[in-house]
Amino acid sequence: QVHLVESGGGVVQPGGSLTLSCAASGFTDFTFSDYAMNWYRQAPGRQREFVAAITRAGDNTIYGDSVKGRFTISRDNAKNEMYLQMNSLKLEDTGVYYCNGVRGSRGYWGQGTQVTVSS
Repeated sequence: QVHLVESGGGVVQPGGSLTLSCAASGFTDFTFSDYAMNWYRQAPGRQREFVAAITRAGDNTIYGDSVKGRFTISRDNAKNEMYLQMNSLKLEDTGVYYCNGVRGSRGYWGQGTQVTVSS
């Protein structure tokens, strides 16, 4: 079973930066590079929202409107890891950040890591 584990969350001041990581394991018939990867986040009282996506080879990315120009998604297929570099953080970026892997119609989720932007 594919297992995803997020790390790197914490408390940061507005305008600051933080980098999240997602480590993937448990592959059998497929490899990490067979999965398109995404970041989602969920703030208290809100629905889970899309943050960023990256293609299998890491050659293309897309971002949610609220983070465009501030966040950068990347992946290292040799390490089975995916990252989210967050810059110019705002209070509205606070929430639990989840990594998500997709192959075909199936999706896999990590447990999430808390990001708190506070002065």
